Amino acid sequence: MTAKRSLIIYFSVSGTTKKAAEKLQQRIGADIFQLQPAVPYPTSYDGLVAAGQNEKDHQIHPKLGNPLPNLSKYSKIYVGYPTWWSQPPMIIHSLFEQVDFTGKEVVAFSTSASTPLADTIDVIEKLAKKNGATLVLE
Repeated sequence: MTAKRSLIIYFSVSGTTKKAAEKLQQRIGADIFQLQPAVPYPTSYDGLVAAGQNEKDHQIHPKLGNPLPNLSKYSKIYVGYPTWWSQPPMIIHSLFEQVDFTGKEVVAFSTSASTPLADTIDVIEKLAKKNGATLVLE
């Protein structure tokens, strides 16, 4: 697989998912892009938890803060995120709502101290399918 055909899009607050994305990039040679919200999340743990909980409870999909690269040259998109409350953060919903993934293969990866990736797959699969993408498990 060449870098021109694969892209890693990741969201990271603490740096853990960023490290995982960078290791994946070294392994597969893909391009990489850090997803950021238009309004930054709080830097304190309690503030971050409250903001994330509020988004989840009220189904708030935050606006993306930086323009994504042109996805037309990529066939496979790796999407990485921390697991929050056994699911992807709501910014991942925003990604799938605001970006056209039609015809793309999506490979999810997640970081968590206690929750396996499998717990998030149903949500990612629904987001991908609704957006015309195919979830691929690697």
